[in-house]
Amino acid sequence: MHISNGIIDNQVALLFAAIALAGLGLCFVQGRRELDDRLVPMAGLVAAFIFAVQMLNFQVLPGVSGHLLGGTLAAILVGPYLGAICVSIVLVVQALIFSDGGVTALGLNVTNMALLGTAAGYLLVATLLRVLPRRAWTLTVAAVIASVVSVTVASQGFVLQYYLGGAVDVGRSLGAIAAAMAGTHLLIGLGEGVITALTVTYVAKVRPDLVYAVRNLKRPVVSEAVTV
Repeated sequence: MHISNGIIDNQVALLFAAIALAGLGLCFVQGRRELDDRLVPMAGLVAAFIFAVQMLNFQVLPGVSGHLLGGTLAAILVGPYLGAICVSIVLVVQALIFSDGGVTALGLNVTNMALLGTAAGYLLVATLLRVLPRRAWTLTVAAVIASVVSVTVASQGFVLQYYLGGAVDVGRSLGAIAAAMAGTHLLIGLGEGVITALTVTYVAKVRPDLVYAVRNLKRPVVSEAVTV
């Protein structure tokens, strides 16, 4: 869901740049406290994977593209703080090297995809893993639902930003923009949910100690035979 330069006016872009910097500052402080020998290499792998899947994108609105986000996957594997940092690093590299998303829109994109998307995904996963029965399918279901919700929430971040400072007429009402973004990203979320579920379920089965969301629960949820 990359936003290009000039879609949102400079004042709103600067506002969200400040929000993004504040949010990432918190993530760096909290994430540094959690770093260990398991999270460092996993964070690198997660960032590389997200970079690859985000390169496949398509236009939703003029100057706005849709693609897999990876926030829920990152949050499940390395936690919400390092997950947000991983997604942010990918966004910065894409903007500076591949011109995928505007440089002046980095704050907008980081807020939507790295902060909103990752936070929504992790909060929902953490909640579902605690309220759903302890079964082998629990993590799979939680990953799919959280992916769909997080991607949709992130897409509505753009709608808010456009409402506050849209600088380009995209030929649609705000309601139509919200519907288009939600509808497209609902489908994207389903695809992302499948990829996320397959990835995290496999990792949880072979190395549950590498899955942040499972490791930080008070009880195991992957299977009766797995010890966390």
